[in-house]
Amino acid sequence: MSSSALSHLRNVCIIAHVDHGKTTLVDSMLKQTGVFRSGQEVADRVLDSNDLERERGITILAKQCSVRFPDPGAPGRPGGEIKINIVDTPGHADFGGEVERTLSMADGAILLVDAAEGPLPQTRFVLGKALSLGMTIIVVINKIDRPDARPDEVLNEVFDLFVDLEASDEQADFPVLYAIGKQGMAKRSLEEEGKDLMPLFETIIERVRPPKGDPSAPLRMLVHDTQHDDYVGRLAIGKVVDGSIGDNMPVARIAEHDKQVRAKITKVYNFEGMVRTPCGTVSAGDIVALAGMDEVQIGDTITDPEKPAAAFPRIRVEEPTLKVTFLVNTSPFAGKSGKWVTSRHLRERLEKEAKKNLAMRFEPTDQPDVFTVLGRGELMIAVLLETMRREGYEMAVGMPEVVVKEEAGQKLEPVERVVVDVPEGFVGVVTTNLGQRRGQMVKMTNLGFGRARIEFRVPSRGLIGFRSQFLTETRGTGLLNTLFDGWEPYAGPMLRRPSGAMVSDRTGECTAYALDHLQPRGVLFVKPGDEVYEGMICGEHNRENDLDVNVVREKKLSNVRSKNKDDNVVLSPPRVITLELGLEFVDRDELMEVTPDAIRLRKKVLEIARRPRRDAE
Repeated sequence: MSSSALSHLRNVCIIAHVDHGKTTLVDSMLKQTGVFRSGQEVADRVLDSNDLERERGITILAKQCSVRFPDPGAPGRPGGEIKINIVDTPGHADFGGEVERTLSMADGAILLVDAAEGPLPQTRFVLGKALSLGMTIIVVINKIDRPDARPDEVLNEVFDLFVDLEASDEQADFPVLYAIGKQGMAKRSLEEEGKDLMPLFETIIERVRPPKGDPSAPLRMLVHDTQHDDYVGRLAIGKVVDGSIGDNMPVARIAEHDKQVRAKITKVYNFEGMVRTPCGTVSAGDIVALAGMDEVQIGDTITDPEKPAAAFPRIRVEEPTLKVTFLVNTSPFAGKSGKWVTSRHLRERLEKEAKKNLAMRFEPTDQPDVFTVLGRGELMIAVLLETMRREGYEMAVGMPEVVVKEEAGQKLEPVERVVVDVPEGFVGVVTTNLGQRRGQMVKMTNLGFGRARIEFRVPSRGLIGFRSQFLTETRGTGLLNTLFDGWEPYAGPMLRRPSGAMVSDRTGECTAYALDHLQPRGVLFVKPGDEVYEGMICGEHNRENDLDVNVVREKKLSNVRSKNKDDNVVLSPPRVITLELGLEFVDRDELMEVTPDAIRLRKKVLEIARRPRRDAE
């Protein structure tokens, strides 16, 4: 059957680098197509529904929604509307796995590029994936109201990127729109006066092809995502490629290793606006959620049990580049606030996460209470830790290390492409710091407005702990973006952390008197009244060696007057340890203790007498 039978459908995804305005643009698309009722109070970034997404201001999970737009080409058809399914994807490189598994649900892509920053590493990554799937690309240059906007230069950079990624002639002949997502405005040229997003909707209908598929053929569907619903259980989300599917319909699920399992669909949902809506039956081309298969996994094929079709290739994502050790929490404060604290709980939770997040891998070790988690980057690991601690889990985490592999007897390590956007006055210090981490400069361009953009290739392990140092060195004015850029021969030993730690030598409660005497020795992580234990890290030492300190010492009380008897103690605010900062700070002989109410740093060996000296690396 020709795709004209499916002409009332368009499936489009929105791809971009982090913070280029994807979710804000989707907000405006939903508002202008009447998804929200008149007078309804709507939060900004409505698709970022996860608490962590709203707090961090980034998209972590891919999501689906839909809008309806009048169909100018078929006024006689009932409804006279075209349904546009929209997939919002994350823009941060650490969540590239979410992008890879959801892209194939769409037939076209809106590539959003910031009018000032231009195409950045994640833009290259997601665009390369979309082009390889043969998608039609609509380029939208967003934020043209920025004072430092340079839309014409950015358009040239985008075209160069298409050429670099070997786009076909048809793909390189892309339509261009200029937009201000926050104002809900798009226009075909800079000279036009934009009012709304009408040009964007019209371009989607004109340029994105309807889905290919035959509603009369046997059922075929690939599962791209799974979610949990408190009422109907596990949901399988994907695009129906061929055939149709309805409530109470028997199906065959082709799992890993071509294992075929019979199941029954209890409920079929599609996406209307922001809401998952029961729809009874859905035909080829639409994006659906199916209830009734409790064991379904991402990558499974759903087909007709009487005429089973060949399974789709399993969804594969790029290999992880970072590994972190998860351990059962064994500190003296273990179990005080956590609900799930045993190795069984930890194992079950990590196995569950690995099934849902294809970019993450879980590997048990020869020790029953130690597990290895492999992922894309520090932010991905930090988001997992934050999610788990909010669920009531306690754990300890070791130092992040890069995944190293061997080929033809040669040791290889992952390398990142680093794009730094800084004021010209900080070019020297950034170049020096990345040079110490074995970075090689690839390209440098002048952006105007006193800013420069520099590209480096840096071993991934050289970037662990670099982000916070970079923000300090550039006074918070620099932008740092990274993307995995292949494997290279191992570059040799590298500086991990130049400073040692101040480690508590006993258990007790911190006092202002003790901390006042330790302030000149480094940066403190604790404040008066905090509980500490022997082996807990209380601060960063100024020198490269560790320093055992007494942070619970109290002032001797006597009736002998002294010169400084009534001195006021003035302490600097302590450095607050966040999950990202903890992952950057911990060294080989240290752990980060993560509980629902606290994040602490500690030595692996708590007792002073048994603890080895900190080695040079």
